[in-house]
Amino acid sequence: MWTDEASVVADVSHADWVVRRVTGRMGTVSGTVPDGYPAYARILHPVELGDGSVVPWSRVAEVTGRRVHPTVQWHRLIGAEDPWATTSDLWADGSPEEGNLPVAPLLALCDLLATRTTTAEDCFFAIWDGWGSHNGGSWRITFHDDGTTTQEYPPPLFSREERAAPRLHLPHRDYHLLRGPLSAMAGVAQYDGPEAPWTQSPSLFWPADRA
Repeated sequence: MWTDEASVVADVSHADWVVRRVTGRMGTVSGTVPDGYPAYARILHPVELGDGSVVPWSRVAEVTGRRVHPTVQWHRLIGAEDPWATTSDLWADGSPEEGNLPVAPLLALCDLLATRTTTAEDCFFAIWDGWGSHNGGSWRITFHDDGTTTQEYPPPLFSREERAAPRLHLPHRDYHLLRGPLSAMAGVAQYDGPEAPWTQSPSLFWPADRA
């Protein structure tokens, strides 16, 4: 693996409780994460602007004249009817990344969650098996100063043995299951070092005590 802070788990029965409790329709809370908790919180992924800076959804609301509320949707916030819209006449500068929480808020979240579990040293991380970077099949184009380009096929992040390990099966998607301390998140979500050119947060993660 790309990090030695966590390892692939062969016994995916550690996630059986998740499988039993993801019961809702696709796109709903209980169709995404386990049901049965008294309350749930949303983390609104920050919006990256064209100049590389990031702003919260509240800043977008100031520009569009809309309101951030518990069930806010991005396309509604920017005044678009199309649920897949990323920009609109009211907002044309950037959108939140789907399926990937940037490292800074992700680690801040982990700092908070570590105070709410008795097993911060024993956690599980589920990574979607559809990422080509992890399983092979991804490619990278480099543009050179002389106008030429080169195309590379980086080796998959998971080894052959890791890719052959059992997967966590949930409705609509399968996942590689990793285990390690919550502090391993920085290594799990970043590639090529702390100044990584790209990152990918786990789709799901939880402590062994399921708190």
